[in-house]
Amino acid sequence: MNSTWFRRYTTASGNGPRLVCFPHAGGSATAYKPLAHALPAGFDVVCVQYPGRQDRLGEAPFTSLEPLVEAVAGELARLLEAEPGRPYALFGHSMGALVAYETARRLERAGLPVPRRLFASGRGAPHTRSGAHYRAYDDADVLAEVRRLSGTDESLLANPEILEMVLPALRADYRAVGTYVWSGGAPLSVPVTALTGDDDPMVTLGEARAWGEHTTGGFELRVYPGGHFYLNDQPAAVASAVTDGLLAAAVAS
Repeated sequence: MNSTWFRRYTTASGNGPRLVCFPHAGGSATAYKPLAHALPAGFDVVCVQYPGRQDRLGEAPFTSLEPLVEAVAGELARLLEAEPGRPYALFGHSMGALVAYETARRLERAGLPVPRRLFASGRGAPHTRSGAHYRAYDDADVLAEVRRLSGTDESLLANPEILEMVLPALRADYRAVGTYVWSGGAPLSVPVTALTGDDDPMVTLGEARAWGEHTTGGFELRVYPGGHFYLNDQPAAVASAVTDGLLAAAVAS
């Protein structure tokens, strides 16, 4: 897999489905290590690495979702061409849910093989909430939001050297979410599973349920104990939902 965009943290075996994972704002591919290890051994878990973090630290991060989606979709199209018959699904958390959704839309419009299912985690449906207020965020606002969501170890945020490394990606990602506006259009034909924590300060159950308006292919909502980063504490439960969703999509197809 000769791409700067994708990382694997398990050794794929068998001919199981592929799961492509999109990180949250400020996040990296390694955020999906626990989920990758919790899924069945036959799954090929491919984690997207956005520019501007970890081993891509020297690259400028995207400040808009549209060119990010275009770049990811192009790389994913090449991955699909290498194994044209292999079923796959997309999983995105928070900002990653929007990137995964828009990637699925771009692939479908291009007539390329579509995912068996879209898993949208920790984010309300695209039309339900504006992120425009993020445009005015300075570094202090971004860090306050990160602390509020409890997704990052406080000791890391208190380390000036680490902050210097992660802030450019955080700034860029919040800017990208802040400038995103749902453009309307036809719903996906791809089934959608929305996943959320029951105490997530960013997503109401109604906003999560509204993902059902963006597909003609079937919808389900999964609610777990916890906040915005509920999946960090429950990788096995999330892995079970992914496995069930992919099996259901395979039967339907």
